[in-house]
Amino acid sequence: MSSVAALFPLFLKLRHRKVVVVGGGPVAAAKIDALLGTGADITVVAPEIIPHIRSLDVTLLARGFLPSDLDGAWLAVAAAPPDVNRDVRAAGEARRLFVNAVDDPDSASAFTGGVLRRGTLTIAVSTDGEAPALAGLVREGLEAVVPDEIDDWVREARALRRRQRAEHVPMASRRPLLLQALNELYAERRPESAGAPPPEVAP
Repeated sequence: MSSVAALFPLFLKLRHRKVVVVGGGPVAAAKIDALLGTGADITVVAPEIIPHIRSLDVTLLARGFLPSDLDGAWLAVAAAPPDVNRDVRAAGEARRLFVNAVDDPDSASAFTGGVLRRGTLTIAVSTDGEAPALAGLVREGLEAVVPDEIDDWVREARALRRRQRAEHVPMASRRPLLLQALNELYAERRPESAGAPPPEVAP
């Protein structure tokens, strides 16, 4: 068994939940831009805050970080100098709060990854915070292979799942049936591919 503990991948619902971003520069701004789409209630703490962040719909605390800034938060993002990031990590640990420290894995208890979004499909790639540039390259590679019509696949899968649950279809049978449905959908959209053999499904 490996002595290195594996990370547990997780997607968070942050709508109307407090997220604290410590840092007011371009790196913090990039994190805030990504967080805005989640509907989180974002508080930014930093003695200096760039104009872009000031223009956003966030709460601004233009001062140094205090541990109490994390009270009531669901997630913290540390995008400050290393000594401040360490303070954020310590405050987060005391509150059992996960901290994402940007480009500072030693101060992080949570890592974000390269993210690909196509409609309702989200794919995140992580290297445990060790090689974020590589995660970005892998994400770019995935962009080239994930089809543009993936959202249609998601809708088909969602509808099929409802039918299967209503009909009490065994879990072991669901994936082959989904693949068959997606092949039929693909053939309808691309008639020239109708004669192509379907991909194999692992048992």
